[in-house]
Amino acid sequence: MNSPDSTTYPSTAQGNFSRELAELLIGFSAILAVLWLPMHEQLIFGPIALLAPLAMVLAKRPSLTELGLGMRGLMASLWILAAAIGLTFVSVIVAQKIGTYHPLYNPDFGHVYGYILWTFYQQFLLQDYFMPRLGRLLSSDAAIGLAAVLFAVAHLPNFPLVIATVTWGAVSCLLFRRYRSLYVLGLAQGILGLCFAVCVPDSMHHHMRVGLGYIHYHVRAVPALRHQ
Repeated sequence: MNSPDSTTYPSTAQGNFSRELAELLIGFSAILAVLWLPMHEQLIFGPIALLAPLAMVLAKRPSLTELGLGMRGLMASLWILAAAIGLTFVSVIVAQKIGTYHPLYNPDFGHVYGYILWTFYQQFLLQDYFMPRLGRLLSSDAAIGLAAVLFAVAHLPNFPLVIATVTWGAVSCLLFRRYRSLYVLGLAQGILGLCFAVCVPDSMHHHMRVGLGYIHYHVRAVPALRHQ
């Protein structure tokens, strides 16, 4: 029986190198292009760019375990959630001490739930679409490094997020290789993302926006308090 960290990808000598490379370039370019479109065009083309990789992955009929949706490694990986929660707790205390802590921009349940679903899908794209293709073109470590860079580039020009995502991108790929659990990684990214949102000033991360949305962000003036 293979150990949880023994994930390997078939060599491109057995497949189509050009196809793998084309799928990588087209998939990433489409996502990047959508991020830089105006809001109206994003609503039209965004679902196509984001759901096409899902269709391509599912077309190969992978098992739940291959997708990271099985029970393999789930219990053993729960420490990742504990670590994310612990890091969040410490970060909030530090942010309160140094004066950068602030409430979440939109704290209602629907917004938070939607954000966590989005981080889960980001992990799906990273681990189930990009990493297998990179793994068939490069060595395992090189694939993880490039995947982390692509993940970070998708968050430009939000440089605070770029720094955070290049780190988390590499760490999450290593953890997926070890435990193969999208559930834990998606939720951990959601927790850490919400932590980042409230501990780093909005003036720096612009409500966690990327692409054109980051540039079009305007800091809302806070009304001055009246003297009693």
